[in-house]
Amino acid sequence: MTESIAKPGTGARPIDVALLASVFIIAACGLLYELAAGALASYLLGDSVLQFSTIIGTYLFAMGIGSWLSRYFEHQLPAHFLRIELLVALIGGALPAVLFLANAYVPGAFRFLLYGLVLLVGTLVGLEIPLVMRILKRNVAFKDLVSQVLTFDYLGALAVSLAFPLLLVPQLGLVRTGLLFGFMNAAVAVWALALFRHELRRPRAHGLACAAVLGILGLGLWGAEHLTRLADDHFYQDRIVLSSSSPYQRIVVTQGRQGARLYLNGNLQFAQSDEYRYHEALVHPVMAAHGAPRRVAVLGGGDGMAVREVLKYPSVESVTLVELDPVMTESFKTHAMLGALNQHALSDARVHIVNTDAFQWLQQEGGMFDVFIVDFPDPTNFAIGKLFTNSFYALLDKRLAAGGYAVIQTTSPLIARQSFWTVVQTVESIGLTTRPYHAHVPSFGEWGFVIASRRPWRLPEALPSGLRFLSPQSMALMFDFPLDMARVPAEVNRLSNQVLVHTYEREWGKVAP
Repeated sequence: MTESIAKPGTGARPIDVALLASVFIIAACGLLYELAAGALASYLLGDSVLQFSTIIGTYLFAMGIGSWLSRYFEHQLPAHFLRIELLVALIGGALPAVLFLANAYVPGAFRFLLYGLVLLVGTLVGLEIPLVMRILKRNVAFKDLVSQVLTFDYLGALAVSLAFPLLLVPQLGLVRTGLLFGFMNAAVAVWALALFRHELRRPRAHGLACAAVLGILGLGLWGAEHLTRLADDHFYQDRIVLSSSSPYQRIVVTQGRQGARLYLNGNLQFAQSDEYRYHEALVHPVMAAHGAPRRVAVLGGGDGMAVREVLKYPSVESVTLVELDPVMTESFKTHAMLGALNQHALSDARVHIVNTDAFQWLQQEGGMFDVFIVDFPDPTNFAIGKLFTNSFYALLDKRLAAGGYAVIQTTSPLIARQSFWTVVQTVESIGLTTRPYHAHVPSFGEWGFVIASRRPWRLPEALPSGLRFLSPQSMALMFDFPLDMARVPAEVNRLSNQVLVHTYEREWGKVAP
């Protein structure tokens, strides 16, 4: 092959424009695979900050390896570029599907496979841009070459970084998104086949390879829903009635002999058979003690179960539900079976749903609330851990009416004793008084809560009718802590240290399977 077709600076040819367009596509695809791996790792392994950090670091390291290896590709550059595109398309495009299946069928190999695929795809992606630059060097001056290639590379990365959380994952899901972008990489290979067909030694073999990869990816796109359902069914065992991936989490609802179960990122959030115990214990000690709450805010709790309990009080005029994930609230509002679980509470005219970050919502100007129900997931990562800090509770205190109460779900005081009392210590550090308590929920064991207020909390004399778990007599027992759950010294959880996340990970890790 002749390595120099035209002298640099003789003007851009259509072939060069086509190659620059391909830079945009391969940059977008390369970042997409990185984001998909990070999202899957955070879904399935928890701690999104750690997972994204290690995935990005591994991916960039692998790209560096690929860039270094590109020096050994000296001849038939278009052919090498075409083959690498096909490999990236096949491996990168299938990455989400393969990892979902691995998590379901061989969970012990998931982490090894995750980082192995990230290393492999990153190395291949690292080879792409150097080869494109060397092909373009035939007709573009070095100064223009670098600026043009990097411009299109960064534009492609920008496009997919915006589209991934806002459009691709919500509309297509991770499996379809990965396969679609694999299809785009394969299309670049077909493009290269057309552009360089006269330079390829075996154009027919390359054409068959392109057709095979496109066929495999097309088959994957056609069966993407079946693949996802296959993985979910094996992992969750019970029948899947809802399966959805949002930019924030993987949402799965199952239906079995024990009723419906909600899982977020594979972690059980409630079981229909005993969720009433959790939600009655969470809501009624503060609602009944207040007397006549009119304005109530529920932070988290996008399933609407806590809102269901709040609406049992006739004095309630408005309920503001602040839930980050709109997929959660929409599912539990419109899905017939899920809506029945919360007695269609999210469709009540008194309920106003706000899909935003609770920390930011508290920072905005707004009114006061008689009761706050704080029902966030456990602090498994720093993104959630910030909602258990003294900074967050100080913001909440500013929006809590003088005679109001807040209640916070606070993990298990038996399994995560230090974590539980860390939350209590953190609430007290901003000047609020606390009344910790606990309840037994069979699906979770002993579970803890803490009431925070300016005025003293007193045991209510009456509760709404129709409760299945609580009575004034049984409620009094929840505030007694046996020796193995009694208070221990604890630090204040601050934004600057997030000690709670580390404590929680250590304590729950002791009982992890």
